Amino acid sequence: MKNSFFPYGNAICYSGYRTGQRPGVAYPSYQEVLEDLIILQGHWQYLRLYDCTPHADVVLQVIRQEQLPVKVMLGAYIEAEINNPQCPWGGIHDESVLRKNRTRNEMEIQRLITLAHKYKDIIIAVSVGNEATVDWNDHMVPVERVVQFARQVKAAVTQPVTFCENYVPWIGKLAPLVDVVDFISIHTYPEWEQKPIVQALDYTKENYYLVANHYPDKPVVITEAGWTTASNGRGIPPDLASEENQKQYINELMAWSAQMGIVTFVFEAFDEAWKGSDDPLEPEKHWGLYSADRKPKLVVK
Repeated sequence: MKNSFFPYGNAICYSGYRTGQRPGVAYPSYQEVLEDLIILQGHWQYLRLYDCTPHADVVLQVIRQEQLPVKVMLGAYIEAEINNPQCPWGGIHDESVLRKNRTRNEMEIQRLITLAHKYKDIIIAVSVGNEATVDWNDHMVPVERVVQFARQVKAAVTQPVTFCENYVPWIGKLAPLVDVVDFISIHTYPEWEQKPIVQALDYTKENYYLVANHYPDKPVVITEAGWTTASNGRGIPPDLASEENQKQYINELMAWSAQMGIVTFVFEAFDEAWKGSDDPLEPEKHWGLYSADRKPKLVVK
């Protein structure tokens, strides 16, 4: 089912943290965000933001004050409210931390509502979380809690409401959420699942139609799909991670998305050095279409 909430357009995930910056520590300045959005403008009609931190507020300020022709899908980032022993890198938290997270999450949801009202002319959709229910995550939130947040936000804003998650949970544990959200948002990563480049787009199509065919009356958007250009071998074979493969996958993905009218947010605009481990070849650091110093990779040259 086509998404009737906003027309098809080129869409990309944006997080503007530069080298030495990271969430909660140091945020990109107004000028740095403006530089980024000038790089992106003209090709991308939609940006996806992940949280309601000062970074998001600055991005929205820049778009409004500079009158940039871009709309935003704004997310709330919700932290762990329960432990997840299945997370391979640390999903166990002290109960005191979980209690604080529950309060923080409620505040984050309220900030989402506030920004949705303040920037009603720019924000076209809102998400009540990101990858908080998939089996391997380190910030597990119970499905019923996500449902609660979605109901709360739907009652408070006029924009359509969703939740961004890997495609797998939508077929099972997220079924109670489907009736609450206005559209389903899925993530698909053939590279993480070690698919060769020649199979990558077909695998993304399989992921998409698995969910779309399961819920034929609910619009489905792809809110993350991308290809990292470097890997230390942890989870992704190094020979898969290259600018050539990124270019091929992104070009094929965007051509298919345009043909089908499926809004697809490419992950992501710029490399982010703060992510993942300290290993410079950590895959999480290299999903950008531009490097951390804003140099274009092959796909956008």
